[in-house]
Amino acid sequence: METPSTPRAPSSSSSSPPPQHVVFQPETTGSYWSDVKEAVKRISFWDDLQKIGEIPCARSSLLSGIASGTGIGVIRGMSAGPFVACNWAVGTFALISLGTWTICRRSLEEERRRIQQVVEQLPKRFAKAQEDSTSSPEGPKSSS
Repeated sequence: METPSTPRAPSSSSSSPPPQHVVFQPETTGSYWSDVKEAVKRISFWDDLQKIGEIPCARSSLLSGIASGTGIGVIRGMSAGPFVACNWAVGTFALISLGTWTICRRSLEEERRRIQQVVEQLPKRFAKAQEDSTSSPEGPKSSS
């Protein structure tokens, strides 16, 4: 019997490579609040901050937000006090970062869907090409 923390391996011993993403079954204690406490213990802000460059879309959205927030803060600081300028800068940073994050993630998801459609259609194209070459009355055409 498998333990909950071990990854599930394919049952057949084929020569195909293993999947890139290993799916783990969640460990559970059976109690909701115990599970929540365990999940909170696993949160590490410092580790997440060190790996922020590996998160898709994070770098570009944060850089856009920082640049926009700084620009708006400086412009607003010329006509208002520093407190008002800082509020505008933080608000602009949050809005621009969230907006560019959302747009980037949506485009990644659309690209994944298009790739999945191409992968699903590829075997059909090869099957159709083989069907056409074997069903012709002259047989497969040779180039000689």
